[in-house]
Amino acid sequence: MPPIPKLFIFLLVLASSYFAITTEASRAIPEHNPASLATRLKVAENGSDSPHCWESMFQLQACTGEVIMFFLNGETYLGPGCCQAIRTIEHECWPNLLSSLGYTTEEGDILEGYCDAAETLDPPPPAVPNKGVPNIGG
Repeated sequence: MPPIPKLFIFLLVLASSYFAITTEASRAIPEHNPASLATRLKVAENGSDSPHCWESMFQLQACTGEVIMFFLNGETYLGPGCCQAIRTIEHECWPNLLSSLGYTTEEGDILEGYCDAAETLDPPPPAVPNKGVPNIGG
């Protein structure tokens, strides 16, 4: 093969590569302004977290035993602190935080439903001893 066609092919490949690179580099890159990490984590700029997401996450970790018993044994009681943490996480924090902690969507929904229902129930009134009425039959 004569040297001119080899040179021509080499220059053609070189020019094609150059145009491909410059076309890619000159393409407009859309500006992406992601929210800051503090905004995404719902942490205020001054360092405090207004919806208390972090405290709720640690509280939920502290009541993991209650949650396990809730699902494994069908024990239908979660303490008020545990339910408060679940309500805060579900209503004020990240929508999928419970799933990122290892709970399925269904388990998160069950916990949220239980705690929301437990919040609306009024506690029974405290028993008042009847000191004026004598105990008959005892």
